[in-house]
Amino acid sequence: MSLKAIAKELGLSVTTVSRALNGYFDVSSETRARVEAEAQRRGYRPNTFARRLKMGKIDAVGLVFPVHPVPLNNSVFMDMVGEISHQLAQHEIDLLLIADDDLADKHSYMRMVQSRRVDALIVAHTLDNDPRLEQLQAAGFPFLALGRSHLPKPYAWFDFDNYAGTYNATRRLIGQGHQRIALLGESNNQAFITQRRQGYLDALNEAGLSSEWLRTMPPSRRAGYTTTQALLALDVAPTAIVTDCNTHGDGAAMALAQMRRLTGENAVALVVYDGLPQDSIVDIDVAAVIQSTRQGVGKQIADMVLQLINGDDISQLQVLWQPEFSPGQTA
Repeated sequence: MSLKAIAKELGLSVTTVSRALNGYFDVSSETRARVEAEAQRRGYRPNTFARRLKMGKIDAVGLVFPVHPVPLNNSVFMDMVGEISHQLAQHEIDLLLIADDDLADKHSYMRMVQSRRVDALIVAHTLDNDPRLEQLQAAGFPFLALGRSHLPKPYAWFDFDNYAGTYNATRRLIGQGHQRIALLGESNNQAFITQRRQGYLDALNEAGLSSEWLRTMPPSRRAGYTTTQALLALDVAPTAIVTDCNTHGDGAAMALAQMRRLTGENAVALVVYDGLPQDSIVDIDVAAVIQSTRQGVGKQIADMVLQLINGDDISQLQVLWQPEFSPGQTA
């Protein structure tokens, strides 16, 4: 089935039909809808290879994520990746996962750039000073950073206000009278982790409280579980715990539940960043810092990538989302 048949049926030129199907903005939304409906009715599928040659596009986007620590065991991250892939697929763009080892001499994402196998990159788990972003910016290659970094020129980024999440949660606990507040944090220097840690520290400092119950560890349920047990075994134990990821939070909630300290008169207040995972065995509504729905985040990021590919102004592709607090039963 050719473009000519669709054009003839609708009384349009072949050029207009082609531009409508390829998403050009100079075609009205009404015309585009008519063309897409007729193409779908006829079962028309474009010649993807020919379109790529003509438009100079690969119709693929790479998502770069670190090997250490591996984020694929994080349900929040994977839900977001799935939604980004779903949204891009609606525009017939593939999402490729690219694991990157920051200790390697040659980075896999640069091979994708140099061989032009992707139209743009999404770079996850950024650092405050990220050599990956510096390299991509120097190469003039389009990228969207999931997190803010220090770069010499403007760049496209999407981020949550991670600092505000833990800052507000800690301030809330202080307002409830807690003076011994622990933080279970990830033991790495990725930007969102350092921002969450700093929010907690600043809130304590402003109130003149100690941060001696701060603990850093790998992002695992076991680490959250054993660290919570160790904290509560101290002679002077914390009365509240904030976790900077939901894997720590799940472990902490399990430990508190087993010790009968999750609810009731002797409860330890618990706030979990991103809330408990869906597969958690703890069925209590735990207080949480909620960033957004995965669907909303995925759509936002996918839309920004499409604008990036289309050459939109980078200064307009900088989005900061504010977290919300859900009190649940534990804080």
